[in-house]
Amino acid sequence: MRIIITGGGTGGHLFPGIALATALQQKYPDCKIMFIGTQRQLDQKALAGFSFQRESIACMGLKGMGLKHRIKSLLRLPFAVLEAWKIIKGFQPDLVFGVGGYVTGPVLLAARLRSVPTCIHEQNSISGLANRMTSSFVSRIFVSIPGDYPFSEQRTVISGNPVRQEIVIAAQRKQQQGTRAEREKVLTLLIMGGSLGAHRINMLMLDVAAQFDEQQKKLVKLIHQTGSVDKDKVRDGYAVAGVQAEVRDFFTDMASLYSQADLVLARAGATSLAELAVMGLPAVLIPYPYAANDHQAKNAAYYVAGGGSVMYRESDLDAQQLYKILSQLLDDVDKLQQMGYSMNRMGQPEATQHILENCIELIRK
Repeated sequence: MRIIITGGGTGGHLFPGIALATALQQKYPDCKIMFIGTQRQLDQKALAGFSFQRESIACMGLKGMGLKHRIKSLLRLPFAVLEAWKIIKGFQPDLVFGVGGYVTGPVLLAARLRSVPTCIHEQNSISGLANRMTSSFVSRIFVSIPGDYPFSEQRTVISGNPVRQEIVIAAQRKQQQGTRAEREKVLTLLIMGGSLGAHRINMLMLDVAAQFDEQQKKLVKLIHQTGSVDKDKVRDGYAVAGVQAEVRDFFTDMASLYSQADLVLARAGATSLAELAVMGLPAVLIPYPYAANDHQAKNAAYYVAGGGSVMYRESDLDAQQLYKILSQLLDDVDKLQQMGYSMNRMGQPEATQHILENCIELIRK
């Protein structure tokens, strides 16, 4: 069996693809996987350490760009489709699976022209441009959560969002051991701004840490993924404030971080939320204000309605308010546990298997 997975540009696009790819290789050890993505460093980081074959094509995005850029992108599109056609011809896949991002369009179109079965996965509650454009011709469409999508009902499956196997295993281990809040006095706050970090959250947390009293400095540990730009400033700021903190620009072992966390402060990317739900981690969500069609706020609203998270708009939040929000939650272990249980009820650890079974069915047909 030979599968192409295409997408990239953010970890939120790539990680579901990685989850599906590793599940396929576990179930079918002879399965060959190729990722077709972008040349961005984030893509290379996310795929580092995996044995998947990798290719990239030269193409450009359309959404949010100026007229000149869009014209250039459209003129480039036929060449990108031709590049994808040649790669697909050489690899001879049984199925092509798109996980989002502008690179998916040319690859899926080339696959369709070669009569290869195609699927897409929409992680967010509002569909992205690439998925909207390809949904008319793909064989099957997978979505993470219920929503009002512009997709064919007959070809759409509510599957959940594939979560990496190591996170599913960590979640199972956590359930067997009980929550950290039940076992230890020191609580861990995990701060994530997405794959590239979030400057506003980074700066807010520096001011929040400066407000910690002596008791909080003893009983609260911070783990903070900052992105590369703010890493040194955040690390130095925490040291001056005297708080316990582990600071890195990018973490690869998210299963370990989730296992340590009692509360998460994060953006509202769909893949991160799916992972938090599987882990049963309560969250304070600050949606990225410039996300396309404000989709992060809608992502967050689903988990807020389920009782596992609280959401605040970045524009309405200052450091004093955030300090109060975090302090109240960290001081209320019962509330954290209740939110964690609610979050876990919305988790879908079986999503990868569900998608895998559908893909195998398509291949056999």
